[in-house]
Amino acid sequence: MKKPKWVVEKEQARKSGGADTVWLFGTHAVRDALCNPKREKLRLIVTLNARDKLADAIETAGITPEMSDARHFAAPLDPGSVHQGAALEVLPLRWGSLVDNCIGAEIPRVLLLDRVTDPHNVGAILRTGEVLGASAVIGTRHHSAPETGALAKSASGALERQPYLRVRNLADTIVELQRMGFFVLGLDGEADQTVETALAGRKDQPVALVLGAEGPGLRQKTKETVDMLVKISAAGGFGSLNVSNAAAISLYASLPQGDSADK
Repeated sequence: MKKPKWVVEKEQARKSGGADTVWLFGTHAVRDALCNPKREKLRLIVTLNARDKLADAIETAGITPEMSDARHFAAPLDPGSVHQGAALEVLPLRWGSLVDNCIGAEIPRVLLLDRVTDPHNVGAILRTGEVLGASAVIGTRHHSAPETGALAKSASGALERQPYLRVRNLADTIVELQRMGFFVLGLDGEADQTVETALAGRKDQPVALVLGAEGPGLRQKTKETVDMLVKISAAGGFGSLNVSNAAAISLYASLPQGDSADK
């Protein structure tokens, strides 16, 4: 039987609004989500061993776990998922608006991702953002890694603490950040200036760094929208950095002298 039009539209709106649930897995990712009061938790499946390891976090969350046999784990995960006997169904986190997250820090730093789809890279970038004090990591709603169990596991807990915003249009977001006072730099291996030279005398102002996917790099529209294209200084003229490594190096290089040591 065909669904009524209003039902279809409601379901589509729910999906576009990010209401689909996510299964987090692995004891570390599950523990951090259980202990996050902002995370809406729906269903917890654990083995006996995992329940014992997570006992304090389960009590903190006030959730009743469902027990499962380790050999026939009941959670709907991909066969290759290293779940360690723990899986938690949750709703995606809602971090709020760009202004909510990018204004307020003493010297704001933001990382923007242009078509970075690998959840392992995005997870590593979230860890970098948390350690070095980024206000937010920003991707797009399409063509960027969504919030998944694989991303959460790679982020090693940072997904629960580091704001990860997904916007409709990256170029529009760059313009909005510029209006908020951010100096926006796009990472490009062919650029003339390095991160350090571009920020000489400007490290005390808000800075946003835009990184593209490995291979294609930044889109042309992104290059045209940023304030300046910059590169990471290298010892030789060969090879390229993984995007997560490039994010860590460029973010560190953007910080005022001494700030990174205090994070």
